[in-house]
Amino acid sequence: MQALLLFLAIVVNYTARLSVSVAIVAMTDAATTNLDFPEYRWSGVQQSYILSSFYWGYIVTQFPAGFLVRRFGAKAVLLVPTLATAVLSGLTPYCVTWGGWQAFCAIRIVEGLFQGLIFPCIHEHLAKWSPPNDRNRLGAFAYSGADCGSVLAMGSSGLIANGSMGWPGIFYVSAGTCGLWCLLWVILGANNAPSSRLIGSREREHIERSMKRADGFHAQKIPVPWRAIWSSSPFYALLIVRSAQGWANSTMQLQTPSYMHGVLEMDIKSNALYSALPFLAMWGMSYVYLIFADVAMSRHWMSLTTLRKSINTVSYWGPAAALIGIGFLDKTQTTLAIALMTINAGLNAGSGIGSILTIIDMSPNHSGMLMAIVNGIGNIFPLLTPLLVGVIVIDAVSKDSIFF
Repeated sequence: MQALLLFLAIVVNYTARLSVSVAIVAMTDAATTNLDFPEYRWSGVQQSYILSSFYWGYIVTQFPAGFLVRRFGAKAVLLVPTLATAVLSGLTPYCVTWGGWQAFCAIRIVEGLFQGLIFPCIHEHLAKWSPPNDRNRLGAFAYSGADCGSVLAMGSSGLIANGSMGWPGIFYVSAGTCGLWCLLWVILGANNAPSSRLIGSREREHIERSMKRADGFHAQKIPVPWRAIWSSSPFYALLIVRSAQGWANSTMQLQTPSYMHGVLEMDIKSNALYSALPFLAMWGMSYVYLIFADVAMSRHWMSLTTLRKSINTVSYWGPAAALIGIGFLDKTQTTLAIALMTINAGLNAGSGIGSILTIIDMSPNHSGMLMAIVNGIGNIFPLLTPLLVGVIVIDAVSKDSIFF
């Protein structure tokens, strides 16, 4: 139940975060959606500011999130950003109508500030609830919510924008789903097994015993070993890996709709559906990786470290080659471009098992703080990639367009 709640938390927050990449296409080209709603003549640079602005706030609260979740627990801290996202998403159409792209940037910055609390909470919650033997399964399932959220953001946003609600409906739907999750979290969420009202005694004892802390694992307040963290070579290796993932993933998530609209010249419906396809492949492949990891560990094919490094290698080198190939294509090679984007995303699905869950392996007691550090530094690159696109890309058609 807790893994499902975390999965849904990521789904609704990712949908709210990423749907803007489709919304911005609809907002700047009303002819492809519902003509009853305003169209904005924003330049490519201004659009890059909007796409980047979320991460300006997002990286600021990563580090404080590590302290907050240690002090107040995941249940209280995770509720705040999702509730704030619901409110801010609902206000977005009014703010944009009033203040243009500058107001859009401002509300995205504030939304990023709140959502910066999410992943340290997710990691801390997984560490408190997942026995080591179940960590791959529960963790990979929870983090597959990012892929599901990406699919929903890309696939449904274009359909909503083309319907009676127009592009404002994208933000209203996001607000409603975030609000519904908050209600479920308040009723069903619990910081750990001992504090849950819904867990059975056998499951509680199993979780406590498997963590070898049957008499007080969840009550421990262990000081953060700062010197050990910043002098650890595996930690720096992980930091580099997650930074690379942040760069590549943000390029795919933020630029795919603009690439399909500006380069492949797709209408908003086709754009949304084909933009969702790579993330649908990523979502499906995340379970393929999960099954392989479960079988490999249960049959002792390799150690946990070898498993993580092997999956991580496949999920990074394959997508790197695919992204390079996409850069040489144009609108006459649409099928190949979509195929390479789908292969890229599908192979990259292993990054959850390959590197994200490694943080818990390194230190279950400090996983929230480690995630705060890694995610904070790693998300500097998603902040920079839209800005870099806005600077590098040269308009090749009559209106601004964004390319890979």
